[in-house]
Parts: sequence; structure tokens; C-alpha cells
Amino acid sequence: MLAIHFGGGNIGRGFIGEVLNKNGFEIAFVDVNKEIIDALNDKHEYTIELAQEGTPQIKVNNVYGINNGTHPKEVVASFEKAELITTAIGPKILPYIAPLIAKGIQKRKAAQSTQPIDVVACENMIGGSTFLKEEVLKHLEKEDMDYVEQYIGFPDAAVDRIVPLQSHEDKLFVSVEGYKEWVIDESKLKNTDLRLEGVHYAPNLEPFIERKLFTVNTGHATTAYVGKFEGYKTIDEALKDDKVKEQVENVLAETGALMVEKWQFNAEDHKAYITKILSRFVNPYISDDITRVARTPIRKLGYDERFIRPIREANERGLETTYLVKTVAKALLYRDSNDEESQKLEKLLQNKSVEEVIREVTQLKDETVIDRIAKEYKQLAQ
Repeated sequence: MLAIHFGGGNIGRGFIGEVLNKNGFEIAFVDVNKEIIDALNDKHEYTIELAQEGTPQIKVNNVYGINNGTHPKEVVASFEKAELITTAIGPKILPYIAPLIAKGIQKRKAAQSTQPIDVVACENMIGGSTFLKEEVLKHLEKEDMDYVEQYIGFPDAAVDRIVPLQSHEDKLFVSVEGYKEWVIDESKLKNTDLRLEGVHYAPNLEPFIERKLFTVNTGHATTAYVGKFEGYKTIDEALKDDKVKEQVENVLAETGALMVEKWQFNAEDHKAYITKILSRFVNPYISDDITRVARTPIRKLGYDERFIRPIREANERGLETTYLVKTVAKALLYRDSNDEESQKLEKLLQNKSVEEVIREVTQLKDETVIDRIAKEYKQLAQ
């Protein structure tokens, strides 16, 4: 079986690649990184190391690479015999691979393939595959739509594994935490015969996505922004500070109350889930840079993202959001000279009032919430 995976980075190799390999797939990694693609084509295997006691290693073989920058036709041609398409490329990059996926679908249609196939976006976003489908449809003709509806699935997915920034002499070697979770919305599957071992299939994915996004991603980002504000450089180092840890715990208590209220998660079970997540953040075998976790602050402050959405939905239910608001203020203060969005945010705040910037970045309409964030920001910025 062939799987085409868009994204030859650490998450693609260190998470999705491992699962696909264990399920007997040959994997075609598609990326524009020449170094990675050349290494995949030279070695046809790589090593994953688990960041846990004993640092066990896993071999992933039967892999190769295609450079979509120089060999786009090769990517399209591979669609004809593929049985699964996955991505781990970053939400912002999805629109750029959509034209290739569209051409790949047209290739299958031209070959009169009636084998259903699913395109699974494994990204840190709500509705990643749905978003990708919308982008792909822009590049298809009207006569392609019936074929897509019948044979091409775009099931949404939730993925969770910490893969820190790292550098190794072996460009393909990747270190990841032992914990991993991959959940797929089975209601949107087209190839219902394919069930990946190590993947959980759920009839309703939304509770799982939100639980993960508003616990793991919100908690991780909170640690980064509060930790940076307190002068720390790594996530584990920041969480050794009781002040940082307390704010993270308070934020997760707020998002947790929302998850229990909205999705009827058992309160004690969710509390245990939070404890598990926090223990992953302080894994002694992983030193995760705050700059990696805090990067792209404008995206992370988006309307449907890890801070603003829980603030909106908690407010609608009359739930507490004090610590979420405090964290948003610290995110607005985040600065990294190597991060484009951080620099853009700084310029916006230099040229506009903080209230205007909050409206622009978060798309919030509730003036009470905007004023609360602005008040926190002004107190911190003094």
C-alpha cells in the first residue's frame, strides 16, 4: 500500500510516518526541502528516538521522497496508486498544496479509479481536512465534483504528540515523546475498509479536537507566553516556577470547565487528563524551546484558536475567563526577533491603540472582553 504524506518535517516523520509504517504502508514524503528529500531517497529509512527512560529507537523503512517544487508531476502521478493521503505541513501551507491534490484527484478520475481514498490533514487546527477540502475544490472543475463526492473523503483529525525543535547530524533522525494520539472522524471516511492500527476512529470528532486543542495547545502556549514574560527559555524550565505553573493550571481549569459544560466530559476524568498533559510538558527527556511553542502569536490569537474561542464560549455560558484573558495580554507582549508574526504584532501595537489591535487580531466584537484584555495588557506593559 502507498501513502502520500505532505510534510517531511519532524512531525511528519516522527509521528505520522511511524504510524503509517507500522500499518504496512510505503510512504512517499512530499516536501520542498531538498536536503530531507535527498536523504529519504538515499537511505529509504530513518530512526525515531522516544524521549523517555531508556530512549528506545524505532526504525521506519520503505520510505522515499518527492520534491513538489521540482517534480510536481511525480506527485500527481503517485495519486493513481495511492491508498491514503495525509498532511502535517502547517495550517498556513495547506492552500499551497491544494492545487497538487486537485490534480492528483483528477488523475485518479482520468484513470477511472473507483477505489475510495481519504485525505487526512493532521494539523493543529479545528476542521483541518474540511478546510483543505475547501481549498482543493477551488482548483477542480464542475465535472469533477460528483467524483469527489463519491470517492474522495476529507475526514477531520486530531493529532497530539510533542516533537521539539531539534538538530542532528543525521537529517532524518527525530526525537519525539512516547505519548501519541491520532483520532479520525469516521463519519467522513470514504474508504471505510481501511482502519489504521494505533488510530482511534470516533463518530463525532469535535469533542476530542476541542479537548486536545484547549488543553494541550492552550496549556502549551500559556506556558510559553507566561514563561517568556518571566524570562525563561524552555517549557520545562518555566514550569519549575510556581508562578508560571499556577497560571497554566488556572487557565486549564477555565478551559476544563468549558469542556465539561459543553461536551459533558466527566469532571474527574478531565482533571486527570490535565494532570497527564502537564506531566508531558515537564518530560525530563525533552527540552522544548519557548520560541517553538510561542511562534506565530497572531495565528494563535485567532478568533477560533486556542485562547479566543474558549474565552468566547465560556463567556456565553457565564464561566470564568480571568486567566485566559491574562494570558492573551502576555501573548500580545511576546517578542521574538526571528518570528515574523511577533515582529508584525509589535509594529501594530506601535501604530495603533491596543484596543484596535485586539479587534484586528482576534476579530472579537464583545467590547467588554476587548477592554478586559486591553486593561491587562496596559498593566503589564508599564
